[in-house]
Amino acid sequence: MSRPQSHTRSQLGASIPSLPRDSHHLDYPFFSGLLYNIVDLAAVATAGVMAYQATAQTALGTPGKLAILLGLFMTRVSFANWGLYDSWRGRSLVEQTGRLAAGWISVFIAMIILGYVFDLAQLFRRDWILTWFMLGGLFLIAARSAATLSLRLLRQRGWNHKRIAVVGTGDWARTVIRRLNNAVWLGLDVVAIVDHEGDRSAGKSLDGTPIVGGLERLPGLLSKGQVDEVWLCVPADGGGRVEEIERVQHLLRHSTVTQRFVPHFAEMRLMNRPMTQIMGLPVVNLSVSPMRVSVNRMVKAVEDRLIAALVLLVTSPLMILIAIGVKLSSRGPVLFKQLRHGWDGKPIKIYKFRTMRLHEGDRDVRQATPGDSRVTWIGALLRRTSLDELPQFFNVLQGRMSIVGPRPHAIEHNHFYMDQIDSYMQRHKVKPGITGWAQVNGYRGQTDTLEKMERRVEHDLFYIENWSLWLDAKIIVLTIVRGFVHPNAY
Repeated sequence: MSRPQSHTRSQLGASIPSLPRDSHHLDYPFFSGLLYNIVDLAAVATAGVMAYQATAQTALGTPGKLAILLGLFMTRVSFANWGLYDSWRGRSLVEQTGRLAAGWISVFIAMIILGYVFDLAQLFRRDWILTWFMLGGLFLIAARSAATLSLRLLRQRGWNHKRIAVVGTGDWARTVIRRLNNAVWLGLDVVAIVDHEGDRSAGKSLDGTPIVGGLERLPGLLSKGQVDEVWLCVPADGGGRVEEIERVQHLLRHSTVTQRFVPHFAEMRLMNRPMTQIMGLPVVNLSVSPMRVSVNRMVKAVEDRLIAALVLLVTSPLMILIAIGVKLSSRGPVLFKQLRHGWDGKPIKIYKFRTMRLHEGDRDVRQATPGDSRVTWIGALLRRTSLDELPQFFNVLQGRMSIVGPRPHAIEHNHFYMDQIDSYMQRHKVKPGITGWAQVNGYRGQTDTLEKMERRVEHDLFYIENWSLWLDAKIIVLTIVRGFVHPNAY
């Protein structure tokens, strides 16, 4: 690949417009890490002292102080290994809490092992250690959350910001800029846009941010100290993308500014895939279900059956009343049974309370619509409250469904949408669920447009790719908190 023409920094910077520089746009590269160190160690030490006084009923002595010092040292080492002192700007508080819990558990496992191997009974009394562990976990989560929210508040008020130059003027660059502008708490300010295709857009703006010209203007921006980071958001066309990355890296070869490549959504999904090796070859797992891991499958199966058994036990009187009401509302069976696609696309038979009048001979599987004449009076109530789906907990006990997962669609609908939406059938990489990530985010009920189904599928794929017990618990809680009644349920 040919190298770009050489320019001096003075030539490149001469025609660069002067960008406004707010005194609040200061970057403290060590500030957040230092803050997290302080709050973590303070939380651990406070919990240790309080736990000792609560269990020993005496003031902290020399052995206790030595144990706390050891705990502080191991906390610092463990948390660093878990990446808890890396930059968490823009990252999930839930993810941070999960790593915090993992790091804290690692600390106490190590302390227990040390106490056993070196017979440090004086330092590690069992009642004190257990109390310290529980208090420390609570204090750490509270302190970390407070520190993270405080940093976000400071950024909202204009402190601790970074100035970003975005390379790219296409739709993806516009999306990135809009997201950064809308998330004030991130403290990431897009101050300049560079057109990767040349000076054709110089002098114009994109979402209120000036376009300063082509790639050759980048070194000039950096020489003036007006940019902290460069984000490359170029179109996702293979060869061109690689060429642009190399070009930017060559132009900035004399600069220490942070450079980031922001891939498109589809590319991010690809780059986030786990990798493995087969015969020494690096292989990216493009479509692998998390349930292929036997431990995950076992954990989710236990979760499903315990919750299903509990729900059926609690709701059995209600289900009897519903069954009587369905039987009296119209002729036909109490339960509606239908074939749907299950795990790996295999047909399964699911159960629901019948909500419609019998319509033999109607082979067209149509979704219910507002005022649908087929729906009985009790069926309308059951649909609106989702009580018609209670029998699906029996499907969970049978192992055909899960509590949380993509909602099963009629087979006819699957045949239609699999050719309309890319990766549609990938939603069957896990068992279908009674509730799911799409449902708690409002994508339930009738899907009368292709866009609605696309959004539902996007949420289903997000769930599959990010499955965890924490995510399952979050969806279950949201289902309960937001209620089963939904305006899209007919």
